[in-house]
Amino acid sequence: MTVQHGETTIPDLVARAAADHGDREAVVDGEQRLTFADLASRVRQTGRAMIAWGVEPGDRVAIWAPNSAEWIVTALGAVSVGAVLVPLNTRLKAAEAGYILRKSRTKLVAVSGEFLGIDYVGRLKEIREELPDLETMTAFTDGGLPPVVSRRQFRAPGMKIPATVFDQAAASLTPDSPSDLFFTSGTTGAPKGVPATHGQTTRAFDQWSEIVGLRAGDRYLIANPFSHTFGYKAGILACLMRGATMVPLPSFDAEALFATIERERITVFPAAPAVYQMMLAHPDLPKHDLSSLRAAATGAAVIPVELIERMRDTLGLSTVITAYGLTEATGVVTMCRDGDAPEVVARTSGRAIDGVEVRTAEDTGEILVRGYNVMRGYFEDEAGTAEAIDPDGWLRTGDVGELDEAGNLRITDRIKDMFICGGFNAYPAEIEQVLLTFPGVREAAVVGVPDQRLGEVGKAFVITVPGQRVEPEALIAYATERLANYKVPRHVELVEAFPRSSLGKVLKRELR
Repeated sequence: MTVQHGETTIPDLVARAAADHGDREAVVDGEQRLTFADLASRVRQTGRAMIAWGVEPGDRVAIWAPNSAEWIVTALGAVSVGAVLVPLNTRLKAAEAGYILRKSRTKLVAVSGEFLGIDYVGRLKEIREELPDLETMTAFTDGGLPPVVSRRQFRAPGMKIPATVFDQAAASLTPDSPSDLFFTSGTTGAPKGVPATHGQTTRAFDQWSEIVGLRAGDRYLIANPFSHTFGYKAGILACLMRGATMVPLPSFDAEALFATIERERITVFPAAPAVYQMMLAHPDLPKHDLSSLRAAATGAAVIPVELIERMRDTLGLSTVITAYGLTEATGVVTMCRDGDAPEVVARTSGRAIDGVEVRTAEDTGEILVRGYNVMRGYFEDEAGTAEAIDPDGWLRTGDVGELDEAGNLRITDRIKDMFICGGFNAYPAEIEQVLLTFPGVREAAVVGVPDQRLGEVGKAFVITVPGQRVEPEALIAYATERLANYKVPRHVELVEAFPRSSLGKVLKRELR
């Protein structure tokens, strides 16, 4: 096996960071402050606990919790002993999380305590009987009731596992070892598992870190959720690679955001375009000292040139990078480079990273990607894999775009009809399936429509059963009970018919 530049394992990243930056702050989470040496020690402790609870290489370990130091330690501890990380979005309902845990045959799951009024331990107990492969449930709290073990109860058995056992498990991993399994919904509505290896991830985000200019001593505010490929890999792992301090933000709140940037002297802050627009429009912006900010990375939406200019002029960001990626390609495909003109940064997603090819299909304009970063295939889904990756290794992204003479990619449409709400991918087919279970709904079609605050939100067009009435407010409330909030349509319009093609396919372009 030939190891490429940047390819390594995640436990190696942890060890190197401790050796190179031992006394520098690694994580700042409220009152909790960990140095890189502290972090390595906590990761080792957690990894030994994983082994004590029966976690073996290849076993899936899930985390259902907001961004926190505990999330970081648990994830790194799990993957350092060969487990495969399965992150769960905190916005998922119990049934949605249950599907992923069941499909992945997760062996151990760690959850937060109550967060934003939601009892995750309670939600986990709701679905426990549906998860035959789940052996251990633990919470990020020191109190707990069976069958969920507390943080203290979880850690205790690890003390009996010799440190050498952890070291052997970490050393046995190679860049080709599986490291994580992120689930992403497809056009069929059923979430698909996307596996990645240690080497794919470290090589891709070594490049990402270099292009963004992340460096030792940077203080990095991570508002993107760790349950998303970008939050975990461009956040936690990138900081480990460069010796930057991680400052996790558990939920988005304008006051908390401003206060954290000011208090912690944040230098790097990647986020969705909607977040920067909110910051610039917020009446309290002039009251805060955000002069420490230096670099930003964004994407996932069409960005006005004026926004890029205001990010530089008003927020003082000297580096603004836009990028394009998808989970099936380890989260990063193309990136702008520092020094690109504002028009290039705003109107394109930059050029392919090294080792990756990008082209567009002649007939449809669909963006195709090939390279080391492309997944080997969907988790236990040969049919889905064959549909997504052709025999020559080209990944069909489902996005439509154009390449200019310099190789910069411009996204023009989405074949898959996905829309992005507040930085989260929302898939109409999944939403439509829920709406169709509401009494009186005969057909439903969901599209993304522009929203000033969130970028895009869902709008549902609904045809009712003849003779039955559906109240839009009641349908939205019904969806709210069954779907993560970014998936819930904000608008419902009752119609008598849909525009259709000659084959009967709903023409969503016309609905938009």
